[in-house]
Amino acid sequence: MSLGVLNNLNAIYAENNLNNTSNSLSKTLQQLSSGSRINSGADDAAGLSLVNGLQANQTALTQSVTNATEGAGLLQVADGALTQVTSLLNRAVTLATEASNGGLSSQELTALGTEYNNILTEIDNIGSNTNFNGTGVFTSGTTNVFLTDLATNYNIGITTTVLSSSNLALSTTSFATSSDAQTALDQINAAITSVGALRGQIGASILQLQD
Repeated sequence: MSLGVLNNLNAIYAENNLNNTSNSLSKTLQQLSSGSRINSGADDAAGLSLVNGLQANQTALTQSVTNATEGAGLLQVADGALTQVTSLLNRAVTLATEASNGGLSSQELTALGTEYNNILTEIDNIGSNTNFNGTGVFTSGTTNVFLTDLATNYNIGITTTVLSSSNLALSTTSFATSSDAQTALDQINAAITSVGALRGQIGASILQLQD
């Protein structure tokens, strides 16, 4: 007895077309939901490699912007601290100028000298306690800000220097005589110049990081 296999070719064709349509619809929905034309290597092998490269480049650039912003933030904190130091030094100018004048009693000179020493202490406190994200701002080292687009790497070094009364060469601490006060006045004036130069350097670095 012979056997025969019956196939419904129209049904098979219809099923195949339905499967193809379903696969195509699934792929289209995936593209719509992800917002990307390429979601796997099967979509476009060459295109996927290009997309992955561009995404990595964008990620690196985004983080580089963050790095630059953090570097500028550190410098802005330093500049704010130096603004306070400048105000303190201007007050010191007043004290030293007053103490340089003849005719003051020893008690008056002592009082002026005490306030001046308090200013020196406050400058030291600003230098040692000012920090950004838990890291000291005024150091002798260089902080590197790393920027990259994956094609080229950049390291921008930012420096501030150690901030202290001794580093500003404010060595005279007594107004015992008008001569002492005049010596201190010269030192204070030089310190104001140094702080101004440092603020200019910091300002230039901030602009470089923001460009």
